Amino acid sequence: MSKPRRFCALALAFVISTIAFATRAAAQDGPPKAQAREVTDTYFGEKVVDPYRWMEDSKSAEVSAWMKAQSDYTRAYLDRLPMRQELLKRLSELSEAGVRVTGVQHLGGMYFYYRLAPGENDRRLYVREGLSGAERLLIDPEKFSSAGKRYSIDSFSPSFDGKYVCYTISLGGSENGEMRVVETATGKDMGERIDRARFGAGAWLPDGKSFLYNRLQKLADGAPPTELYQKSRVYWHVLGTDPEKDKVIFGYEVNPDIKMEPEPLPFAAVPVGSKYVFAIVNSGVSPNSELYFAPLSALSQTPIPWRRIASLDDEVASFDLHGDDLFLLTYKNTPRFKVTRVSLSSPDVSKATTIFPASEAVVSFIGAAKDALYVQTLDGGTGKLWRVDYKGGAPQQVKLPYDGSAFIGWTDPESDGLLFGLNSWTKSPAFYAYDPKKGGAADTKLVPPIPVDMSGVEATTVRVKSYDGTLVPLVILHKRGLKRDGTNPTLLNGYGAYGIENTSPFFYTQGLAWLERGGVLAFAGVRGGGEYGEEWHLAGKGKTKPNTWKDFIACAEYLVAEKYTSPEHLAGEGGSAGGILIGNSITERPDLFGAAIDQVGDNNILRSETTSNGVPNIPEFGSTKTEDGFRSLLAMDAYSKVKDGVKYPAVLLTTGINDPRVEPWMSAKMAARLQAASASGRPVLLRVDYDAGHGFGSTRRQRNEELADTYAFLFQQLGSPNSKGMARN
Repeated sequence: MSKPRRFCALALAFVISTIAFATRAAAQDGPPKAQAREVTDTYFGEKVVDPYRWMEDSKSAEVSAWMKAQSDYTRAYLDRLPMRQELLKRLSELSEAGVRVTGVQHLGGMYFYYRLAPGENDRRLYVREGLSGAERLLIDPEKFSSAGKRYSIDSFSPSFDGKYVCYTISLGGSENGEMRVVETATGKDMGERIDRARFGAGAWLPDGKSFLYNRLQKLADGAPPTELYQKSRVYWHVLGTDPEKDKVIFGYEVNPDIKMEPEPLPFAAVPVGSKYVFAIVNSGVSPNSELYFAPLSALSQTPIPWRRIASLDDEVASFDLHGDDLFLLTYKNTPRFKVTRVSLSSPDVSKATTIFPASEAVVSFIGAAKDALYVQTLDGGTGKLWRVDYKGGAPQQVKLPYDGSAFIGWTDPESDGLLFGLNSWTKSPAFYAYDPKKGGAADTKLVPPIPVDMSGVEATTVRVKSYDGTLVPLVILHKRGLKRDGTNPTLLNGYGAYGIENTSPFFYTQGLAWLERGGVLAFAGVRGGGEYGEEWHLAGKGKTKPNTWKDFIACAEYLVAEKYTSPEHLAGEGGSAGGILIGNSITERPDLFGAAIDQVGDNNILRSETTSNGVPNIPEFGSTKTEDGFRSLLAMDAYSKVKDGVKYPAVLLTTGINDPRVEPWMSAKMAARLQAASASGRPVLLRVDYDAGHGFGSTRRQRNEELADTYAFLFQQLGSPNSKGMARN
């Protein structure tokens, strides 16, 4: 018995020491120091030294204590900033102005949507019958929450007749979804509980009593985290039955004639009115998918007779269906995408007919309605809509009620026309119904106007020459009449990954708290994003990833050259995969920025594939298992580029302890390294939210708190001119 007693005594002593460490750290003048314990890895003959590898043990009491001490220090630091309370009050006013409606779906004559009203802290799900019907609360996540446990709605999917809604909820922003079902008419919970539903609500079948869904494998105790997203499958669930007995219909080692590796993710889709079911295989980070189909009537067969429509060589990004005509959004030989049509009676993609050709604009989305196929394009950051009649003829542009950026909100093959949203930098968003017979659009009134006056904001789009001559789109927002004298505090935002664009207009009311105080906001459309289609994405991916932060640096230099700001008044911001962008920007050009915001950043990408979400991201960033992959990852790993004695800008790093996408230790290691290395005397702070994840599922209050911290920190570091000259709401 002596050994167990000795172990317990040592463990108790260690816990006491870590608590004391945290208490001392919170009281000291600077953030708590982290002990460097170097670990050296050798990749293809090259040694890489990692001084804070020990922080990757997130279950360690020592790591937890250090992060808590960092969090306490940062909280005390930010709370003392003179502008924080003023900014938080203003941000609360702006976010509470009006009702926010998103995620509209139209099924069974009913409209379903998220709604966030003044006085509410988290979005709720509402329903109304017809546009003139009274709206009714259907799901309130606060009813699931209790002391210390806060749930949020992640996704929802109504049945075709609107009788039921399948939805997922998760705890504390973890995105670890549990699937449930509610009866629309009564709000009755149907008793369904399906865990491991990470990728959204189910795809309903026409019977209205069953749906298909992706479910992660159940990991054994002690299984490595890298297996979390591997070997997932698509299941068929019937209401009222045990989900543990659901039939597997597609996925890893399910169909003997379909070879699937463990990593790709399988999904299922059933278009409204379709007699077919579709299976999709995707990496989760690429637009490219394999596509299969089978008759709905064949779901009860074993094995299901799936037929392949498209392989990865066909480069199909998405699809929609009208009758037996399948419409494919593809970038095969056309990196800005085009739309083709193939008949399911003979689905030969090589013989598909092009119905919406490629052009300078990027084709970004398609939706099949009863009367026509509707196409969304992205042209210079502005979304336009087109109608392609099934009977033939040239595509016709849909006339918009006013200049803005439009996006397809909802179409289905049983209804004419479409629902679309319209966004602008300075006008409140609205949701319109387009009637093809009238040739015009009417405001549905589903999205009420937000009573915030943005008319005093000026938006300018320019194209900035990057280091290699490539022109990069940059949007600049500021109050009208701003004096360009190089003294304006400026926040430059960038992302640059997965083909996601960053420059489309949106009604950014929260940004007004920055703009009305003389600040400038800028959004860079760097390579790696989607501003110019797949070619733009590939130009900032893998070996070409350095283009991402070099474009960002070029945009920063432009803002300085045009006297919007100067380095001491300029901050850069990136989040998630954008952590690669901002981390490399400040390590490559620390002289160009006065401050940086690194939100849930992928700062140590060289170690990413050791994490649960790192494996699915290998197609986007690379793997250390190959020399080319290692070289690419090392080139984009900001953590390994931090050097002792360099005068780095002030940095605020943020993380959520429940983050399922980027491990919190990524931010912890980067904070520790910058705190030890920087010779500028500027603060490096680590902000930890213990009731949040990657940002999804965060409440209104959490978002306001974080933005108030961010703006107050930046105004302290960059300077704050007076706020006169812009009307306040």
